[in-house]
Amino acid sequence: MDPDTAADYHSFQIECMAAAGVDVVTALTMGYIEEAVGIARSAQVAGLPVIVSFTVETDGRLPSGMSLADAIAATDAATSGYPTHYMINCAHTTHFGHVLDGTAAWTARIGGLRANASQLSHAELDEMVELDAGDPDDLAARYVELRSLLPGLHVVGGCCGTDHRHVAAIAAAWAAASA
Repeated sequence: MDPDTAADYHSFQIECMAAAGVDVVTALTMGYIEEAVGIARSAQVAGLPVIVSFTVETDGRLPSGMSLADAIAATDAATSGYPTHYMINCAHTTHFGHVLDGTAAWTARIGGLRANASQLSHAELDEMVELDAGDPDDLAARYVELRSLLPGLHVVGGCCGTDHRHVAAIAAAWAAASA
């Protein structure tokens, strides 16, 4: 889907949300920039702020093969930086932590993380017959470690496989690191 087709496709939902008075549109689990650009453009036309959340594979690249840095830069370039910020979701921190550079401008654009509980790849998770809940305390510690690389990080939560144990561990580790 090219950006214009994506904008057209998503505009109905975004316009309905704007008419309903929502505060912000969040596009989760984006695997390629064309759809992200289309959603951002539709949100801008509707007068709504937008947050774009990319997912990555175990190598830290989007499913399209593009690097996270290039995806953020290209989306910003195509939308004049319209997204309020970016997020990463539906991937374990071990899948993307190694590509983050706390000194690069693109990492300052990442404002949120919603990581998976499991370190398994998307393909491996698709084959599972039982949930891999991972280790809540390990995930929480990894969130705290990433905080120094993401100066704009202010939204944290969980994605696939996370539950109240993960969220409680992330909140406790975050508070302890902030004390």
